[in-house]
Parts: sequence; C-alpha cells; structure tokens
Amino acid sequence: MGELKLRERTIQFLQEPILGNQDLDTKVRMLIEGEYMRRLAAYHHTNRTMTRKYEMSFDEFNARQIVKERGFTWEVESDAMNWEIAVDGIETFEKRLRELRQSANEQRD
Repeated sequence: MGELKLRERTIQFLQEPILGNQDLDTKVRMLIEGEYMRRLAAYHHTNRTMTRKYEMSFDEFNARQIVKERGFTWEVESDAMNWEIAVDGIETFEKRLRELRQSANEQRD
C-alpha cells in the first residue's frame, strides 16, 4: 500500500505530546495496538464471564450441546453467540497483534 493522505487536523492530533515523539507511522501503529488491546480485553472479559456462568470452557459448552440441553432459550442462545464471537475475537486479535508487532520489529531492523 502506498502513502495515505491525512487531514491537517488529524495530523495535528497525532503530533500532540501525549503520543510521544515518534514518527506518524509509529504513532498510528500505537493507536491500532491500543485498539486491538481494548478489544482483546473486552473479549477476554466475555470469555471469563461465560466460563464462570456455565462452569466450563467454550469448547466443552459446544461439545455438551448446552444450548440444546437447556431448551434453546433466548438467554443460552444469546450467550452462545456472544461467547463464540469473543473466542473468535481473541484468536483474531491476538494474531493481528502479533503481526502488527512483528512488522514494527521488522521495520526497526
């Protein structure tokens, strides 16, 4: 991918001292990393909450067909969907975070 244009005001925000003295690419990567970390925290929270609620892992929840066992209630089906999104999100964002950090390390070398 080539260069991107940023609005002047966006550049001003990125140049604020709160983000440090790094170049714009590094600052954008820091912001992306922060967003990945925020989403990971939310997904981990959902995973922990559901693990405590059902006293089992998501894999066990699926293997034991808990949704069917509990009569396909709205609550259990909703929990199953949210839990699956969280488990998939953890996998996806951990992978993306590794890729982001690896590419940052490659740029430094």
